[in-house]
Amino acid sequence: MTRLRTLANRQQPDPISLSVKCLPVDEDPYSIAIARQVAEWFGTAGIDTTVQPMTAEELYRQTLVNHEFDVFVGQYPSHTVRPDALYPLLHSRFSVEPGWQNPFGYTNLTVDDLLTEQRRTSGERRAEAVSEIQRHLVRECPFVVVGFPDVIRAASNERFTGWRSMAGLSPLHLLSLDRRDLSATTLRATTPDMRPTTNLNPLVASFRRSGSVTELIYDSLARRYRGDLHPWAAAEFEWTAENPPVVRATLREDQTWHDGEPLTADDVEFTYALLADTSLGSFDEPVPPLRFRGRASLVESATALDDRTVEIEFGECTPEVATRALTVPLLAEHVWEDRAARADVSGLNLGSATTEALVASAVPPVGSGPLEFESAAGRESLTLSRFEDHFLERPDQTQLPGPIAGGVPFEEFELRFVGSDASAVDLVANGEADFTSVGVGPDLVRTIGKQQHLTLAVDQTDSFYFLGFNARRTPLSNPRFRHLLSRLLDRKTVAESVFNDYVTPAVSPLAGTDWLPSDLAWDEDHPVTSFLGSGGSVNKLRAREAFRDAGYRYDERHRLLRV
Repeated sequence: MTRLRTLANRQQPDPISLSVKCLPVDEDPYSIAIARQVAEWFGTAGIDTTVQPMTAEELYRQTLVNHEFDVFVGQYPSHTVRPDALYPLLHSRFSVEPGWQNPFGYTNLTVDDLLTEQRRTSGERRAEAVSEIQRHLVRECPFVVVGFPDVIRAASNERFTGWRSMAGLSPLHLLSLDRRDLSATTLRATTPDMRPTTNLNPLVASFRRSGSVTELIYDSLARRYRGDLHPWAAAEFEWTAENPPVVRATLREDQTWHDGEPLTADDVEFTYALLADTSLGSFDEPVPPLRFRGRASLVESATALDDRTVEIEFGECTPEVATRALTVPLLAEHVWEDRAARADVSGLNLGSATTEALVASAVPPVGSGPLEFESAAGRESLTLSRFEDHFLERPDQTQLPGPIAGGVPFEEFELRFVGSDASAVDLVANGEADFTSVGVGPDLVRTIGKQQHLTLAVDQTDSFYFLGFNARRTPLSNPRFRHLLSRLLDRKTVAESVFNDYVTPAVSPLAGTDWLPSDLAWDEDHPVTSFLGSGGSVNKLRAREAFRDAGYRYDERHRLLRV
């Protein structure tokens, strides 16, 4: 009998164990709290779960680049989520690529077809395709949306005003501030993320929270401001065809890069070539960038017609979708051409080869945006100065958003690294900084509110928090297993205990938009996404029954076993 029991034990599948990777508390007050709560819920269901906090750089390397993870807590790094953003996030063509394009390794041919259809159609057909994509997402769960957090910031009114009217998280909104103290020539910000002080490469994916200063260094042909698309480095666009779309962009006159070299249509043509393949055809296989992959995939070709005119031909998509490709950062050919060379970096798994374009720190950067690089002090601070030759400084420029048409309201911008949210707020309260550039924890709301000279700025964001599952690994390769994990998440409890209700729970990245189908509005009792418990506690019996119904078994110690 003993021998039979021993043999049975040897043949019994191993218990399932998962690790949840996340940012540490000093880099993100929410990430590790979500991870710990989720680990507790998974554990109650019989899944041995550990939490692994790590720096943003290491988390980025392990999850987005090397795909070495089971589960990770992430925050989607975008100011505005639109339907076509789901294309690079979910399409199987990107499942083996590094970066924010499909880091989950999710593959579903039906979803691929729907993602393609939403690019090519409009009206009701596109709306239905987008709705079906979201329904697949909620059922199959390559990632699980937790919610859309409010971003809480502290800002001082002593030197600059207009914080409440910024109405957004893009750094572009800083240009709408008013200088109250004419002697205040430097706008001073704090950040808990030291990476902007050492890396200003716009092509590098990261876990950097909303507010990347590269948006002020690198211009694009068009910019979104308060939801609307505006001509930016381009003075105008002429759509010469619609199926497939073709657009001619005419650059504003006399634009230069920060090093004084002229910005021409050749640079625009080069930008789209580099975003299609950072090796510029010199390797056996294309080497895509870690960011902007989805937007760049819309473009078939870009051709300079003269110094100021470039013609961009798109693949099969509507003009509405095609406009997303007009918002990529413009890159100087004379700077980035040499970065198409091969690079060897230990610890990165970018396929057979990678390029300098993907690993260069790009410090000092050479962009054409309203701010240019001034200096950087190691991992402590970054200083940018106003680029006096930028078109925003010309009063005769037209078609610019009113609040920022008057140019940059400061001479310098200083970003200072601090070790914690509390330290960041203290610096603002003590007059050593003007605002916190990224959100702080809800526990500091009362501290900020007590200071009469401070503004408590609370902004809604589209940068949702999520749990990402690695569908390349078993048992996470099973969509039924991932879906059951999603039902071990109590969004209401997370909203209350982690965010102090400064968050909007949701099940779709498009929640809060007209693209969300009514059947996917978040509801505690939703039949597909409802929590397998109540009051923040997992119901052990319900959870075990659900996993057993999905074909899983438990051992005598109530540990969930692999199939």
